[in-house]
Amino acid sequence: MNFKIKKNELAENGYTILEHFYSNEEVNEIVNRIDHTINNSNSEFIKTKDLIAIRQLLNHIPELKKLIFNNNITSLLSTLFDTNYFLTKAIYFDKPKNSNWFVAFHQDLSISVDQKSTIDNYKNWTFKKGQYGVQPPVSILQDTITLRIHLDDTNKYNGALKIIPKSHLKGIIRTDSKNWNTEDKYTCEVKKGGIMLMKPLILHASNKNTNYKQRRVIHLEFNTKQLESPLQWLELENI
Repeated sequence: MNFKIKKNELAENGYTILEHFYSNEEVNEIVNRIDHTINNSNSEFIKTKDLIAIRQLLNHIPELKKLIFNNNITSLLSTLFDTNYFLTKAIYFDKPKNSNWFVAFHQDLSISVDQKSTIDNYKNWTFKKGQYGVQPPVSILQDTITLRIHLDDTNKYNGALKIIPKSHLKGIIRTDSKNWNTEDKYTCEVKKGGIMLMKPLILHASNKNTNYKQRRVIHLEFNTKQLESPLQWLELENI
């Protein structure tokens, strides 16, 4: 597989899809580790009829690291980044088969940090589930690459992402502005074991589940830039 072509597609369109990155056996082992943790942990994971989520996934299940970062992924990441990269966020999302959860078009503008501090160009602070979030300078967001590992076949009926191609090139967009058009949307269907790469500034959304099939995804974010002192990435981990 020519990763350089995929890197160019990501830069130009804001997303790209790569199939067959994990075998069924690898996916099943990842799922089994996650299910075991959810069923046997006292941690306060998000768990409702519409959504199951584990934030700081690798902190809760560190043994997933060796399963997730197989040769395919490490080779891909080495091609995507020209300098040393690191993981900044890892989340597990499960949209259950009866889920009515949907997400309107938006950009991913918040990063997770270790503390709150008054710093120029860091704004829109939040504190949720015991961790700080903040909108950093746009250069940080432009450097970020999101990698979504699909643990189920995902299509328009069970919450595949809808994106607006090339919208990441327009910077931060007010979703009530006229600077984008949902008629340009594309549904990113990905098979089990495949991955989707995306830029966080691309406009994206997902529908509720209508085919009663799970949609489980591991959401990883990577970057190469350090934050303005004294801020640190909350989940920074070298790969």
